[in-house]
Amino acid sequence: MTAPSTAPAAGRGGRWIQQWDPEDETFWNETGEKIARRNLLFSVFSEHIGFSIWTMWSVLVLFMGPKYGLTPADKFMLTSMVTLVGAVVRVPYTFAVAIFGGRNWTIISASLLLIPTIAAFAVMKPGTSFSTFLVVGLLAGIGGGNFASSMTNINAFFPLRKKGWALGLNAGGGNIGVPVIQLVALAIIGASGGPRVLLGIYIPLIVVAAVLAALFMDNLASVKNDTGAARDAAKDAHTWIMSFLYIGTFGSFIGYSFAFGQVLQNQFGRTPLQAAYVTFIGPLLGSLIRPVGGWLADRYGGSKITLWNFVAMGAATAVLVFASMQKSLPLFTAAFVVLFVLSGLGNGSTYKMIPGIFQAKAVAKGLQGEEAAAYGRRLSGASMGLIGAVGALGGVGINLAFRQSFLSYGSGTGAFVAFLAFYAAAFAVTWAVYLRRPAVQPQANASTSEANQQLSYAEV
Repeated sequence: MTAPSTAPAAGRGGRWIQQWDPEDETFWNETGEKIARRNLLFSVFSEHIGFSIWTMWSVLVLFMGPKYGLTPADKFMLTSMVTLVGAVVRVPYTFAVAIFGGRNWTIISASLLLIPTIAAFAVMKPGTSFSTFLVVGLLAGIGGGNFASSMTNINAFFPLRKKGWALGLNAGGGNIGVPVIQLVALAIIGASGGPRVLLGIYIPLIVVAAVLAALFMDNLASVKNDTGAARDAAKDAHTWIMSFLYIGTFGSFIGYSFAFGQVLQNQFGRTPLQAAYVTFIGPLLGSLIRPVGGWLADRYGGSKITLWNFVAMGAATAVLVFASMQKSLPLFTAAFVVLFVLSGLGNGSTYKMIPGIFQAKAVAKGLQGEEAAAYGRRLSGASMGLIGAVGALGGVGINLAFRQSFLSYGSGTGAFVAFLAFYAAAFAVTWAVYLRRPAVQPQANASTSEANQQLSYAEV
């Protein structure tokens, strides 16, 4: 096996790798692993900044006191719409990797983050209308798209046996952009600084992310012009089943990240500084544990980890309902942090399931070796963007649920009851589709591929 060429391909420009076979252990050990790890490192940094910009309004609203003239319902609506845009743009961002190349798109997507950051810097002051804040907030949603393109790109670099850990690191490093921007905001609030200080810090970091991607990342020619994979992935039922499960894990993580500080302020009367002291803890732990979820899924099977994780999320939510009704701030905060941790763990395990599912489908079709691996990479990479987009919509639902709960009951209790019901449904779907063994052996007249596919999903 020869080392892949990074010379520019005719008419393409930039750094293009023409040959890439991570499933070949000789190639992986001699050449592939170093290249894959380098691309992973700088992908994580760019995605990290993207997450920070996407979720910056979760902390900007903490700066927006009475003089800004916004009600709690206005703020929940604002963060809901930011989350919505971040979910929707994940679909075109997934296609962009195949159209432009992973490195090239990372440069573009990082540079685009300057638009919402500079716009927020310009309007962030009392007297700005709610509609203006809403429009500028919508621009920040593009930061949510970086996750989809980054995961699709990194998925192609790593062999199946290492995808859980690699995707967990990539996503966890990106997710940690949420608590980092919240920690920066905490320091600024503590120093009596304003929101423009926060935005001023991130503008140069965006430029650094784009420059590092240009200098150190690569494009894979095998991913180029494979936009048809997205159509094939969209036709597969497992893409939508996994989207539903990802609503429960990542939807929870991003939704709670936007809402936690507001819930503490509105339900427990915390000041912006008091809220900022604790809001970063949950997203931080949830981000750090995401690679552990991927590692556990590599070792024990993603479907098993995901199943029991939903049980734990349901239990934590039940404690939140009790704490909310009892108005117990310590118990409420502790249970919320635990729920964040579980959402991060589930993020890692659900994303590990995706390549495993499509690898199982390849085997069921009778494919073997590199042919099966290529089929799995092709469809899992495409499906990740769609799954990430639908999963992020869960964050929209969470913020809208909190908004309605506070309007109707003056607390978040009603929203938590709804979340508890959803986790129960996600548990049932995980068990029924990926872990339930057939009551009897496959019928004699069933095709071999059907039987193999039916029995193999419990291993993903």
